[in-house]
Amino acid sequence: MTVNSWTPVRPWRGIMVATALPLRDDLSVDHDAYAEHVRWLLDNGCDGVVPNGSLGEYQTLTADERARVVRTAVEAAGDGARVMPGVAAYGAAESRRWAEQAAEAGCGSVLLLPPNAYRADEDAVRAHYAEVARAGIPVVAYNNPIDTKVDLTPALLARLHADGHIVAVKEFSGDVRRAYELAELAPELDLLIGADDVLLELAVAGAVGWIAGYPNAFPAACAELYRAAVAGDLTTALPLYKSLHPLLRWDSKTEFVQAIKLSMDIAGRHGGPTRPPRFPLTGEAEAQVRAATEKAVADGHC
Repeated sequence: MTVNSWTPVRPWRGIMVATALPLRDDLSVDHDAYAEHVRWLLDNGCDGVVPNGSLGEYQTLTADERARVVRTAVEAAGDGARVMPGVAAYGAAESRRWAEQAAEAGCGSVLLLPPNAYRADEDAVRAHYAEVARAGIPVVAYNNPIDTKVDLTPALLARLHADGHIVAVKEFSGDVRRAYELAELAPELDLLIGADDVLLELAVAGAVGWIAGYPNAFPAACAELYRAAVAGDLTTALPLYKSLHPLLRWDSKTEFVQAIKLSMDIAGRHGGPTRPPRFPLTGEAEAQVRAATEKAVADGHC
């Protein structure tokens, strides 16, 4: 077992898929389809799943739906350690409740954004992570300054790790230079790839996991890419990365949920609709995703 692989001791490593959530035509959650999707991902080279992330449209779910999605993932995975629920909320108290629910369900870790109701300062961020860490389950920080407007800089992440409140970070800033500073400031903090379109760069820089989007549509090809990249096998990784990059870059776009669900539909999976305020892709965006997905299918990446 290499340092870049999933283990029960460090269940946030490896390929943890931020799962899209299948919805029926009436926009109700299709839990049976979701369970099948979780099993399919694990059978096709992925290590675990991340329900209730942004890709899972958690902001649009009721509390009952959100709780059931976690239970469904755990049951489908057959091993709660392979499930890392997102526990983002406007306040630390609610995030802690979601983390406690994840712990009770047997999950191996949770994924936590910083406070996103306003631009929290460092003291507020540290208090937020401290409160959720009290749930007693390993916390993976999620740095997404584009959407939250709160930047978990390498220095702040090092402090959160020194506080004992986080074990890893999903790094979504797109600034691959941070990997090296983070390794200097907090060498024991695990770096996880947070955006599909910087996978190769962060893998080469020492990432030990990938919280991934596009494996929802192409798990086997993405698993091959990740494992070659973290092994330093650029002969395998680079051409595959170039081939998939027209799709991977959609993971960093505003319409990433719609794009990945459309790719799933084209690739023969059940992507299905999204809940408002998200609406289906149209025009040039739809054409680009459709063309890139159809090429990936033709290239044998299914």
